[in-house]
Amino acid sequence: MEEKARQLLLLAAVAGVGAAFGALSTAAVFSFLSRAKRREGYVRKLLESNGGAGGPHAGSTGPGARLHDSSDLLSDEVVAEQLTRNIQFFGVESQKKVTESFVVVVGLGGVGSHAASMLLRSGVGRLLLVDFDQVSLSSLNRHAVATREDVGTPKAYCLKKHFSLIYPECQIEARVQLYDSSAEDEILSGQPDFVLDCIDNIDTKVRYRLKKDHGIEGGIPVVFSMEKPKAKLLPFQGSKEEETPSDYQIVPGFRVRIIPVLGTIPAIFGQVMASYVVTQLAQLDFQTEPIVNLDLDHYRVLHHRLLEHEELIYGSAEQVLVDAEEVMYIVKELWRGRSARDQNMKDTGRKMWRSVNELMLVRWDKSKSAGVSNLILLKFSEADAHESTTLDQIKDEEPEFHAMVSRVLKRAETEFAL
Repeated sequence: MEEKARQLLLLAAVAGVGAAFGALSTAAVFSFLSRAKRREGYVRKLLESNGGAGGPHAGSTGPGARLHDSSDLLSDEVVAEQLTRNIQFFGVESQKKVTESFVVVVGLGGVGSHAASMLLRSGVGRLLLVDFDQVSLSSLNRHAVATREDVGTPKAYCLKKHFSLIYPECQIEARVQLYDSSAEDEILSGQPDFVLDCIDNIDTKVRYRLKKDHGIEGGIPVVFSMEKPKAKLLPFQGSKEEETPSDYQIVPGFRVRIIPVLGTIPAIFGQVMASYVVTQLAQLDFQTEPIVNLDLDHYRVLHHRLLEHEELIYGSAEQVLVDAEEVMYIVKELWRGRSARDQNMKDTGRKMWRSVNELMLVRWDKSKSAGVSNLILLKFSEADAHESTTLDQIKDEEPEFHAMVSRVLKRAETEFAL
């Protein structure tokens, strides 16, 4: 019944829009059509000045490549209307930061094409698109914009062609080039605001080499999944018995064996990357949170520890007002699988699973029952220290920690309507 009501509300909203449009005066309609006609000519000019639909010179840019400098893009009527939803979301000044930005996307396949597409649609003013590969028929199950007509053309030129039709004001440079150590200085020049590593070849990935060659293991945002892959590399099958995988490499060191790909999955990763970059460019204050992916057995263990702890400290477990499912909410949603005293996100994946071996739930306020809005996750040693102190002491000695925990538990109180 509730779902039916939502559908009716949607239909009512659509009907309302139709009625509102029908109420427009004839003069307003003519004015709208006149503006549309002017914009059509305006966009055609931009397409011509921006190199049109790609081709041999699709990678070139120059002083006359665009009619507008990125700093005044939002002052244009067409651009402002195209980006109106972003402007409403970010505000004009924050959207200006996006339109004035420069982003490099390296690797334009299933991940990179979707990331680049949404960066463009979000109004990024300058894009450098880099990929040495061509669009293939098998690319079409996951590529953001490629069509059958694009098969056989470089992915970089393909994106530039389609992007020029979507947002011609963007300064787009397309390079058919392999990213490697000999090219990185040139590709990363120009002080880009962000560089997106969407390469699917391990040897040339930026993050891999930062760790391997420079010992840098943190400080770089990474999109990843903690799930174990369901599909495996397909076996190599050469046409001749004496052939090896290296005989089929496009370039030395590049992957040969095929990975089965469900097209929606790389698209999700690309969209997440674009969302992060755009919100950072707009200086929107938010915190990313990895998914806490523990088994139900882990939550049962934590629930059992809570019961044992309550019996040890309070002589009974009667004051425990949560079950294993509510423990899941507390651990996953409130404390993100980490001690309340260690919320720095450094342990993920299997490390997070192992960390459960040293965590337990205890009451925040010992005078109240062990309910959803009064339990914090701590390491064993931290729990012992917590039991020997008072909230007043914590508030005096650690005001920031006290305020953070109070804020988190207030959220639980609100969400459970306590």
